[in-house]
Amino acid sequence: MNGAIPAIEHLVPHAGDMSLLDRVLFADDSSLIAEVTPKSGQLFCRDGEIGSWVGVEYMAQAIAAWAGLQARARGEDPKVGFLLGCRRYQAIVPAFEFDTALQVRVELQFLADNGLGQFECSIDCAGKRLASAQLKVFEPSDTEQFIKESMQ
Repeated sequence: MNGAIPAIEHLVPHAGDMSLLDRVLFADDSSLIAEVTPKSGQLFCRDGEIGSWVGVEYMAQAIAAWAGLQARARGEDPKVGFLLGCRRYQAIVPAFEFDTALQVRVELQFLADNGLGQFECSIDCAGKRLASAQLKVFEPSDTEQFIKESMQ
């Protein structure tokens, strides 16, 4: 990608507590690396920890940031997408440590013309792989219409 990477709030259609990523460190046409630093008191913090299951949401938001960058490159605003499924999520830790920067990596495996995509994802810390998964996502061409039709 050419130029500076916009702040995360300009890439991901999440706001407030639901916006979990701190920033994008690197992005190109098929991959992205984002950073997140879990903190006590954040959304999804339970019993004094953020369970490693939250890694799926970190990965999904990193995919959203990648899609947001693609949209910005086309001169469009980022759109809402949907996480359809997760395959073989594996985490070697039960929870993510507070105040420790995690790198969330996503790599495009395929993206169909209808908005269906698949990404290979991982979460690393200090060179160690903490979690990995394959996520399937969908970005409809008309989100409002898609939601209306889904509710019928």
